[in-house]
Amino acid sequence: MRVSSRPDLFVICKSCGSEVSPYVTECPYCGKRLRKRAPKIERGADGPAKIRQPRLRRRRRQRDSPRLSRLRAGEIPGIRGDETARPLATIALVIAGLVFLVLFQAEILLAQTLGLTPLTDLGVSGEGWRLVTSLFTYSSVVAQFTTLLAVAVFGWLLERRHGSLLVLVLFFVAGMAGNAAASALGAGLTLGGGGGALALLAAWALPVVRARRRDGGEDEADLLGTGVLAAMLVVLAVVVDFASPVATAVGGLVGMLAGLVLGALRPR
Repeated sequence: MRVSSRPDLFVICKSCGSEVSPYVTECPYCGKRLRKRAPKIERGADGPAKIRQPRLRRRRRQRDSPRLSRLRAGEIPGIRGDETARPLATIALVIAGLVFLVLFQAEILLAQTLGLTPLTDLGVSGEGWRLVTSLFTYSSVVAQFTTLLAVAVFGWLLERRHGSLLVLVLFFVAGMAGNAAASALGAGLTLGGGGGALALLAAWALPVVRARRRDGGEDEADLLGTGVLAAMLVVLAVVVDFASPVATAVGGLVGMLAGLVLGALRPR
């Protein structure tokens, strides 16, 4: 005779003789306590499928793990940003500009020490650091504020789309190339990172303009405000002492070239 492993359908209360469920601890009719705890419900072949907790946790981890979506318009394969991440490169550039502003205004550092003198007057090699420090040194607070504003806005826009490396490389290459060109043409003391700021602006704006002309659609980009800020950078480069319109123009050209590359690499 085969003994079934299934639990009984009911049990008899010894106090009142009523048939009650085997899964209760007290008789619902007389209140007599039948057992200390309810028996465990076994999940057999006839019952629901048993849940395997380790596999469930593993699937949950796989589902919650971050994954990159497909490339959007204007993104370079292998060089992309994260819209939810902090723009660390942009923040670092702005903080560096503010630190140099405080040191310069406190006369702890002097423009003649940090600025880029004509390359023909340097004479001795080893002063290439001036190409970097001159990008963060200004003779006008207004020019520095405008430049840092452009770096903050367009550096953030580029970084969230293409990552930190592109922002840093573009700012320093465009700014150093611009200041070096101005110095090579015989400019006295070259100060400011207007070329790097204009490069970030142009690299972001050019793909947007080309996309509008090609697709004829609308987007949330404020090209009017972008044009006003670009005009301010150019005007300040002309009227501010020790700033160079040549440096700003060269930086803008570098940014336009970068913008052409970014626009050309749009996914088809």
